[in-house]
Amino acid sequence: MLLALGATLAAALPAAADTVTDTIPVVGTPHGVAVTPDGTRAYVTNGGDASVSVIDTSTNTVVGAPITVGTVPQGLAVSPDGNTVYVANAFTDVVSLIDTATNIVTGTINVGSIPLAVAFSPDGSTAYVTVTTTDQVQVIDTATNSVIATVGVGDAPEGVAVSPDGSTVYVANRVDDSVSVIDTTTNTVTTTIGVGNRPIEVAVTPDGAAVYVTNADDDTVSVIDTATNTVTGAPVPVGGAPLGVAITPDGTRAYIANKDSANVSVIDTATNMVIDTITVGAGPRGVAITPNGSTVYVTNAFDDTVSVIAVEVAPAITGTPPAGVVGEPFAFSFTVTGQPAPTVTTGDPLPAGLTLDSDGTLSGTPTESGSFPITVTATNGIAPDATTNAVIEIAPAECTGSLCLSAGSSGS
Repeated sequence: MLLALGATLAAALPAAADTVTDTIPVVGTPHGVAVTPDGTRAYVTNGGDASVSVIDTSTNTVVGAPITVGTVPQGLAVSPDGNTVYVANAFTDVVSLIDTATNIVTGTINVGSIPLAVAFSPDGSTAYVTVTTTDQVQVIDTATNSVIATVGVGDAPEGVAVSPDGSTVYVANRVDDSVSVIDTTTNTVTTTIGVGNRPIEVAVTPDGAAVYVTNADDDTVSVIDTATNTVTGAPVPVGGAPLGVAITPDGTRAYIANKDSANVSVIDTATNMVIDTITVGAGPRGVAITPNGSTVYVTNAFDDTVSVIAVEVAPAITGTPPAGVVGEPFAFSFTVTGQPAPTVTTGDPLPAGLTLDSDGTLSGTPTESGSFPITVTATNGIAPDATTNAVIEIAPAECTGSLCLSAGSSGS
């Protein structure tokens, strides 16, 4: 019975077979990682080297010399316009500002003692910095690069994330095992949510409906329902000492960096179950995902590397072609998903005049009428392949005169 249940659960979960495709050497205990909005660069803080490395994501190589910042840089974030990187420097109590066009530090902002993480509002007008020693979040006006508000939160705040609509900030407080919820219109805490033991990082789903919280001492992830600001369901068991968390742009997966087990857990957000575990470098800490959802970058603090994970999702295909008419242009696209992008084919004959492109688009001008059943297959190298059955109905051309023969007919 247990075997049958396991088989049923496995069949219900989306296929995942993510693989590490590159390992990039950096320097000095890499910690945080953030990807630019255009996906072309990844910025990595090197906590033991007082620097930031820049990775070209097209080649997965470090470009230029490391950028010198403050002492023990930790969290960082790229502004929504992609122009500036804010870096929290834990032991110099400042945020460094890096111009992404030149990769030069253009200034610093004084904040409180031991800043650890940074997050931007969606419009980029505000940055939020956790300040651990004084149990605060400092609010920065990015137009003036000055602190405009200070919000008291829980004990030893670390991770911070902003809701997609900018209305709410979530802060992980690692000593009192809680998440503070800040209303950004008033910069006040509206509620405090109990989570697991030693919460470290937080991430909000793209639809704003849930927050994922890593609990380092429980080896779990808590999931918060933002509609009620309560933890939903049981904590999700992951690897040892989960720290970093990032969610794919489509909201379907959460990637968790497990420091003690040297791997990354992949959570299906529809079921809140782990669907894959990926071995990476030693002491994985930070996680970031490219805007197109194709690649995950993981910092490995204990071996001074960044692991590059190719996101792989089995294909899916759906769609029902509309009816067509002989002599009239026809166009229809099947809905195709998967990573890498699947290739769509059929072995069945199509109506004369129509073609099926590899992206799932049926197009052309039919020259024969009839009913054409086809099976369409989507493949991308990730099992299983996906198929859908469809029938293309092509009606004869409409007659407009006293004599009308359908195109494609023999005239008999």
